[in-house]
Amino acid sequence: MPDSEPLDPFMPRCQFALEVRLRFRTLPKVARMPQGSSRGMVALDGGEFDGPLVSGLALPASGGDFALFRDDGVIQGDARYMLQERDGSVFMLNTRAYIWGRNAQVMQAFERVAQGRSRETIDPADVYFRTMTTFEAPTGKHDWLARHAFVGVGRRTEMGNIIRYYMVL
Repeated sequence: MPDSEPLDPFMPRCQFALEVRLRFRTLPKVARMPQGSSRGMVALDGGEFDGPLVSGLALPASGGDFALFRDDGVIQGDARYMLQERDGSVFMLNTRAYIWGRNAQVMQAFERVAQGRSRETIDPADVYFRTMTTFEAPTGKHDWLARHAFVGVGRRTEMGNIIRYYMVL
C-alpha cells in the first residue's frame, strides 16, 4: 500500500498480550445426544502464561473447557478458568472458540491427541483454532485486561492447549 493512502480508522488492529500454556485432564464425553452432537469436558490441571505486562500460573482445578463436538466437524469451545499473576492478582478468563480441521483426517488426529491416545504432531496450519476472549480482572494495574476484547490463536499439544492472545486495539 502506498504511504499516501490513509489507514482505515475502523479497521481493527491487534497487539500481542500473552501466551497461555495449559495442561488438561480429559473426562468422558456425553456422546450421541438427541440433537446429534456430543459434549466433552477437559478440566484444567494447570499451566502458565507470559506476556509483556503479565505472567504467572493457570490455577489447577479453577475451571476447564466444555466443548460441543458438532456433526459438521467443528469443535465449539466454551472455557472458563483462573489465572494468577506473579504479583498475586487473579483473573478470570472467559472464552468461546471454534476449532476445525482443513480436512477430516486432521480432526481425527486432533481428537486422538486431545484424548491422550496419541503424541502425533498436528501442523497448526491444518487447524482453524480461534478464540473470542474476555477477562475479569481487579481494578488497578491489570484492569486493562477487563477493558479490551481479545482474539486468540491456538494449537493443541499432547499436554493441552497453547494459545496466543492478541488485544484488539
